[in-house]
Amino acid sequence: MKKAAAKRPSSSTPTARKQAPAKKSAAKRPVKKAAGKKRPPQNRPRPRPKKRRVRKAPRMLRLGRPALRLRLTFGVMAFVLSLFAGRLVLLQGVDPDSYAAAATKENARSYTLHADRGTIEDRNGVELAVTEDAVAITADPQQTKPVAQQLAAILAPKLPGTTTAKLIAALSGTGRFAYVAHQVSPTTWSAIQADIKAANIPIAAQNKGKPKEQLLPLLTGLYTEEDPIRSHPNGSIAATLVGVTGADGKGLSGLEYGLNDKLSGVNGKAVYEVDARGNQIPNANHTVQEPKPGVGVQLTLDTDLQFFAEKRIQQAVQQYKASAGTVVVMDVKTGELLALANYPSFDPNKPYTSKDLNNPALERSFEPGSVQKVVTMAALADAGKINLNTKLQVPGSIDVQRRIIKDHWAHDKMNLTISGVIAKSSNVGTIMAAQRMPIAQFVKYLHDFGFGEPTGLNFPGETNGRLAPGDEWPEITRSNVAFGQGLSVNAVQEAAAVNAVANGGVYEPPKLIRNYIQADGTLTPNQSAPARRVVSEQAAKEVTTMMESVTAKKGTAPQAAIDGYLVAGKTGTAQQVVPGTGKYGNWATSFAGFAPADNPRFVTYVVLHDPQGARGGGLQGGPVFRDVMSYALQKYVVPPTGAAQPNIPLTW
Repeated sequence: MKKAAAKRPSSSTPTARKQAPAKKSAAKRPVKKAAGKKRPPQNRPRPRPKKRRVRKAPRMLRLGRPALRLRLTFGVMAFVLSLFAGRLVLLQGVDPDSYAAAATKENARSYTLHADRGTIEDRNGVELAVTEDAVAITADPQQTKPVAQQLAAILAPKLPGTTTAKLIAALSGTGRFAYVAHQVSPTTWSAIQADIKAANIPIAAQNKGKPKEQLLPLLTGLYTEEDPIRSHPNGSIAATLVGVTGADGKGLSGLEYGLNDKLSGVNGKAVYEVDARGNQIPNANHTVQEPKPGVGVQLTLDTDLQFFAEKRIQQAVQQYKASAGTVVVMDVKTGELLALANYPSFDPNKPYTSKDLNNPALERSFEPGSVQKVVTMAALADAGKINLNTKLQVPGSIDVQRRIIKDHWAHDKMNLTISGVIAKSSNVGTIMAAQRMPIAQFVKYLHDFGFGEPTGLNFPGETNGRLAPGDEWPEITRSNVAFGQGLSVNAVQEAAAVNAVANGGVYEPPKLIRNYIQADGTLTPNQSAPARRVVSEQAAKEVTTMMESVTAKKGTAPQAAIDGYLVAGKTGTAQQVVPGTGKYGNWATSFAGFAPADNPRFVTYVVLHDPQGARGGGLQGGPVFRDVMSYALQKYVVPPTGAAQPNIPLTW
């Protein structure tokens, strides 16, 4: 036993540890002991007590804190809701319009509501320019592209100013909208619709009973929108004055251009929801901003007198083969322009060129010639340098700073009264009289009469004429200006200067606009510059007497006399500079006068540019003056005064 025990390995070794459970298991089994016998003692080490293996408890899942999780959940929800709330405030409170516009942009179409352009009418309410209904033809290229050729064939003959190629290009473009034509009259559009309807009848007959994929396309896809057109009911009457508008409805010339801001008004806008084919959806949302109509204009013109003056100057231009002509008629007491006739002219309802659009009465400057002697004599009379008793010995020519100036007819020294100087239109006699006045004083009178200054009409393109600057002129300049050369004017300037003499020495600024017509029909008077006295009444009467001798039998313009009326007038024949040369070569003949001379009512000024043949203001301008003035006196029922032609001595 001892030997066996010695060989047993120590319990500290690994082997002993592995066998320990077996021993333990055996020790637990009950063993019966033999009665009366003792087990012999064993000499072996006592086994080390085995450490009891402590079995770990199973790991339990730790639950989170509910309060914290609730707070986090509510925090996230509050943050998300705040984002939605902020977006809602931005959409509905801060900038709702832009988002609403963006939302409707995809399925909305905007239409311009054109404002009614103000009318232009004469002093009696006769319409010279009005706005009439018209349409712009538009297309949806997605619908018109398959039938562009057929539609163009229908449109081209009815739309002058376009071509089949241009129409096909517009009808075959990209996108869903294109303009085909502007300002088409309702009559023309009705004719186009009728032709399209007629063309669709055989197409519909061919499509009857065919499958959908074999159907021929109908002529469709054309639409219209409001596009008013400017019309001139009286055609060419005052066309160069009234002017025209372009395709966009804005003024291009004349008063249409100068008063465009007042006449045009403010356009409105309508926005409608449309379907996929561009058709307006009934009862859908829409917005309308109403247009504001323009302001109308009532002119001082008399259409009847304007028409007569235009026809009469046309006859004279054609008779004397002139390049152009103008007639101006003014009311002496008010300065109102009753006629402003030009020839050549044009009809704005028909095709015209840019050359037709100017108004020579205000835009063309020229040297007035001997009509200017009226102003020279008025200034001299007002300054006390001459009177009706002034007598001059007038030679056939005069030397001014080594330049020889002659009269228009050859003569030796003549004894002329100051009335004789005017009646015979002596350049030399006028220079001799003008030399009595200091140059600076003479220049001041010219400015007072409106030369070198705007007329105040504010007409687009109006010329101020040309007057030498300053008042330190050389003698040759003063001499030339005294008889109407060396300065340039427009026809209205010269007429207004003569009108001041007719009006007893008071200059009335010319007026063209009488009233502005508001949308409700209310008339607002046009404010103009105040009148001003330029010479004394006595000086004006003396010059009037001188002018009466011009239309007498011994004067230079007996052709301007009017039976039963006393007429004061003055002829003019002036050299003109040929454009681009700087040299004289052309001529302008003219006649200015007023009647009745003893109680003036109207001033009429006639100008012919570049007349051919025998030239003379009395010969060519006198008859036009006589006819136009006679018409004005009769129309306004101005009775003859019965005054006889004064017997004014011309020589001494």
